[in-house]
This record gives sequence, structure tokens and C-alpha cells, in this order.
Amino acid sequence: MSLATPAVVAGTTGIARPWSLLLAPYRRASRRRALVQLATSAVPFAAVWAAMAWSAGVSYWLTALLTIPAAGLFLRLFMIQHDCGHGSFFRSAAANHRLGAVLGVVTFFPYGYWRRTHAIHHATHGNLDRRGFGDVDTLTVHEYRARGRAGRLAYRLYRNPLVMFGLGPIYLFVIKHRCPFDLPFSWKREWASVLWTDAAILAAGGVLAWFVGWQTVVVVHLSIVFVAGAVGIWLFYVQHQFVDSYWDDADAWDFYRAGAHGSSFYDLPGPLRWFTANIGYHHIHHLSSRIPNYRLRECFEENAELQRVARLTLAQSLGCLRLRLWDEERRRMVGFREARQAV
Repeated sequence: MSLATPAVVAGTTGIARPWSLLLAPYRRASRRRALVQLATSAVPFAAVWAAMAWSAGVSYWLTALLTIPAAGLFLRLFMIQHDCGHGSFFRSAAANHRLGAVLGVVTFFPYGYWRRTHAIHHATHGNLDRRGFGDVDTLTVHEYRARGRAGRLAYRLYRNPLVMFGLGPIYLFVIKHRCPFDLPFSWKREWASVLWTDAAILAAGGVLAWFVGWQTVVVVHLSIVFVAGAVGIWLFYVQHQFVDSYWDDADAWDFYRAGAHGSSFYDLPGPLRWFTANIGYHHIHHLSSRIPNYRLRECFEENAELQRVARLTLAQSLGCLRLRLWDEERRRMVGFREARQAV
């Protein structure tokens, strides 16, 4: 089912209301809720990280087992950083920036750099003429067919699940964000964020290594980054790469249509909703990124208009793995086999 119109919805009185008015009451940040969420994420993460460091001298099997809750808490901290980047976690912009910068050292994602590129993603998602920043690279069927053999092979490798979710976390978290050469040198603040974060990671790593040793620090944190990174990439992938997603040329592209129909409602079980900080309500987040994660669920439950969107369960989302290309004629995501059959 689809929402009423791209820019307005029918209210309870039958009067059309702009999306901005419908969502405005949920944009208020709460210091109490933010601090509680931060405490219930950061303290357990530090405790599990310490337990992993201890277990490394006892049993690597135990360390591997502890990686699962640690990765979940890491992901939750990343979502808090994500909210800070949108200015939604705290009311204070300064508080958001300070916390976001600190969390960027933990997550390996430079806050200032990521904040700007992610804002571009929100402003351009679903726009076929403005792809390239903060998206999963997506070709149309026509563009894929126009590529030579080498170009098709490169795209197939990039979209292969083993590459995207296996090599992707290490490349994205550990390599690319240490020295992002796709970043224009004119973006001085963003480059400063990258360099500051790199220096802080080295300093924090040195302190931890003094207590537990470099090998333990590397094994523990990179294990967490790998698992959490794979899950994070999956979440980003499935929330935009589903059959009835939305892509359009710049002259027809609409921000609200892209938010409501180009972002899925990922209906996750309760524990996974907690670890992912409600990011499954992704269509609401794209309609209004200033809504803090701890208010997304109530926004969804109190507005029937927001429930009439593409819904994916955990089982259904696995089918998104086969989707590779945007079919402009059928206006849907398709796999390579479907693209060949349509010739």
C-alpha cells in the first residue's frame, strides 16, 4: 500500500496536512531519554569490551561469543552518533557535535565527514541524477547493459554479498574512513574531522594497549567492527534496496515520495529494534531526520498514514539479496536474471 500523496496526508478530520505539520510534534528531543539511552548503551558496551579483552587470554571461543552482544551495542552507539549528526539526539547543537565526535572515535567513523556525506544522502536519495555520495551504488538496467564486460564484472563483484558484507565492513570502517580521498580537499572541516578522529583512535588505542596489549586491542575491537559493520551495511542496504523502492530523474524526483516509498519499514523483533535504535522505521527517518530515534516508534504507532508503506519482515528481507538493478520501465528493483529475461 502507498501513502496518500507525496507532500500531504489526510488527517483525522479529513483535512489534508503537510508532512511537516504531521511530524513536527515528534521532533522534540528529550535530554532525559537521550541520557538514559546513552548510559544503557555505552556502559554495557564498555563492560562487554573489557570482558572480551579478559577472555582473549582464556578462550578465543568465549571472545567470539561475546562479540555478538558487543557488536549489537556498538551498532546502538553508531545509531546515537547518527542522531547526533542529524541534530536530533539532544536539543543542544553543541552537545550533539561533542558526543558525535567522541562516538566517532569508537565507531571509526569521523563525525564531521560522515555528517556531511550522510546529509547529502538524505537530500538526494532516489535521485538518478545525483547518485554517488552515501548510497549503495545502483545502476539502472540500461546503464548496466551499456557497460563493457569489465564494467559489468566490476559491478557484479561490488554487488556480490560476500564482497559487500564480507570485505565491505573492513574497507568502509577501517580503511576508507581513515583517508577518504573521494572527499574534496576544499572541505576543510570534514578533513579536520578525519585527521582528528584518526589521531584520537591512535591515542585511545595506545592507552588501551598499555593495559591489555596491542594484539588484544586489535583482536577485540576489529572483531566488533567487522560484525557490527556487516549488520550496519545490511540495514542500510535492505532499507533502500527492495522491490518497490523509488528512483526518479531529477526533474520528476520528489523528496517526500523518496522518503516514504524509497525507504522501507523494516519490521524487526523487539530485541533487534532495541539494538538498532528503531532504525527500522526508516521511512519516517527520511521524511523527517530531526525526529530522535527514541520517538520514531510512537510516531509510527500514532499515525496510520505512516503504516501504509513497504513493510519488510526479517524473513522477507532476505529476498532483497537478489536485487541488483533499477528497471526504469517497470519501476522496480530487479536481479541480473530478470534484467536478461526482459531483453
